[in-house]
Amino acid sequence: MGKRNMFSLLSLAAVMLALPLGLGNSYYLNVLVFVGIYSLIAIGLSLFMGYAGQISLGQAAFFGLGAYTSGVLSAKFGVSPWLALPAAILVTAGIAFLIGAPALKLKGHYLAMATLAFGHIVYIVFNQASFFTGGPSGFGQIPRFRLGNFVLRSDIHYYYFVWGLVIAALLISLNIIHSRVGRALRSIHEGELAANIMGVNTAKYKIQIFVLSAVYASVAGSLYAHFITFLNPTPFGFHFSIVLVTMVVVGGMASVWGALTGAALLTLLSEYLRVFHDYDILIYGAILVLIVIFLPQGLFPAILGLLKKTKS
Repeated sequence: MGKRNMFSLLSLAAVMLALPLGLGNSYYLNVLVFVGIYSLIAIGLSLFMGYAGQISLGQAAFFGLGAYTSGVLSAKFGVSPWLALPAAILVTAGIAFLIGAPALKLKGHYLAMATLAFGHIVYIVFNQASFFTGGPSGFGQIPRFRLGNFVLRSDIHYYYFVWGLVIAALLISLNIIHSRVGRALRSIHEGELAANIMGVNTAKYKIQIFVLSAVYASVAGSLYAHFITFLNPTPFGFHFSIVLVTMVVVGGMASVWGALTGAALLTLLSEYLRVFHDYDILIYGAILVLIVIFLPQGLFPAILGLLKKTKS
């Protein structure tokens, strides 16, 4: 990872550390917690879509698997959230591997349809397995994370916890991108056949990055469950998978910083679209079309390009 990325990472950490000091309303802090949670999913999806050149329309399912596994274990079986979180990661990673091994042999819209079908199946399970999930009505009384007698009860405590994990995820992702694995992923994106000829084990790398993106979504799901302390299937449907893809495309697929930008913009935008709840999917679609037509590289690369022109 280069000096520029390290400087950007430290700058982000400093900004997020100081940001709550300038917020006069706890509502904004609550929104920033969701920005952090969704950023984790978008960063993982960026690695899979932007760097490996694959597509997933089922990322909300992994988000839900992390949330439900952690929530059920802690609320119904008395497992500590600190143990439920890694258990959720293991469950989600195992399912991602089992799904990814056959599905990643597909390409293009066939892969998109396979992940879409997987997401729909998981959503049905969340609705029908009412003994564990509470069905459409959901279940509550999910405990917060705690350190000894200290409970992460207030929004500011959870804010720093979530954004600490986001910074860690960015650090891991940037190191992957600038490693041999990152070069292999970019070669797969440019041409899978050529990558195979050059000795890149494309099947192995695709499964690994698919599982890693699922793990990011699982961690986000666990954070969501223990922050909201209530779960029902609605947030984990196809609609949210589309929103996640939109976040990555709007910010810039070939950049984890773009994924962070897209997650922040669309999460904040969703707060203003609540009055258009029945039409928000149309607005997201329109944004996606406009970005693809006029800024195909995404907002973050466009902003960087503009800054470079200004300096020159």
